[in-house]
Amino acid sequence: MKSADIRHKTDDELRGEIEQLTKEAFNLRFQRASGQLENNARVRQVRRDIARIRTIMGERARKAS
Repeated sequence: MKSADIRHKTDDELRGEIEQLTKEAFNLRFQRASGQLENNARVRQVRRDIARIRTIMGERARKAS
């Protein structure tokens, strides 16, 4: 997910996206622990996407205040 795509979404959409990504990260952790994870790079990608979204939401909050 690119930051330009994130910037075009509303805050509600971003909150939903964070919720979805955190659930995915949770499931990926379980898969890794049980040895069923096939795509190890996806864990890193999900974490970075969450961080990207939170960064942009923080920028918006600072800009609004």
